Amino acid sequence: MEKIKDDNSKVRILDAATVLFAQKGFDGTSIREICKKANVNICMISYYWGGKQELYNGIIDNLLEKQLEYSKSFLDLSRNPKEMSFEECSELLITISDKFVDFFYTNISSDLIVLLLKEQQKPDFIVKSPVLDYMRSVVARILDKDVNDRLVIFKTLFMLSQVNSPRILPAFSLRLLGQENFYQEDIKIIKENVKLYINAILKERRGK
Repeated sequence: MEKIKDDNSKVRILDAATVLFAQKGFDGTSIREICKKANVNICMISYYWGGKQELYNGIIDNLLEKQLEYSKSFLDLSRNPKEMSFEECSELLITISDKFVDFFYTNISSDLIVLLLKEQQKPDFIVKSPVLDYMRSVVARILDKDVNDRLVIFKTLFMLSQVNSPRILPAFSLRLLGQENFYQEDIKIIKENVKLYINAILKERRGK
C-alpha cells in the first residue's frame, strides 16, 4: 500500500530523523532510511523541507519553535528587562529557570541531546534562540552589565549547565540512580539546585 501524507507525517519524520542522525550521523543516514522508519512516502522530505540538509536544520528549528511557543505561557519577550526592577528580574529569572527544567526534561529526547552536542562542536553553529537571548538580558540587568559582558555570558552558561547536566551526563545521574528516566522528585531536586545557584548570584548583587 502506498504511504500517503497525513497530519502526523511531519512529526514522525522529525522523530525518525533525530534518532538516525544521532545514531549514524548526517552522512551515514539516508533519506530512504528516514522515510522507512517514519513510515512515510519518500517524497514527504522534499514536500516539507526540500532535502536532507534542510531536514537536519529543521530538527533544530523545530526545537526552537517549540521552546518559543512554550515560553509564551510565562514570558513576555517584548518587555525590556532594562526597564524592570532588580526584584522583578530576580523573580523572572527564577521562573524562567524553573520552566526551562520542565521543558528540557519533557520535550528533549536523548537522541536530540546527542545531536545538539554534536552541533555545539561545529565552529559555525550559533544558537538563535529568542528565549535564551532574553534570559541572558535578564541576567545582564541583574548584574548591571552589558548583555555581551563576559561575566553575563558565563553566569548564563553556568545556570543552563545546572539545568541540563544531569541529562547530558547520565553516567553521573541515571546510572548512579539505577533508573532509565527522571522522576518528579528528581526534577524537583534539579530545580532546587538551579535556584541555589541563582540565589547565590542575587545575594552577591544585593551585597554590593
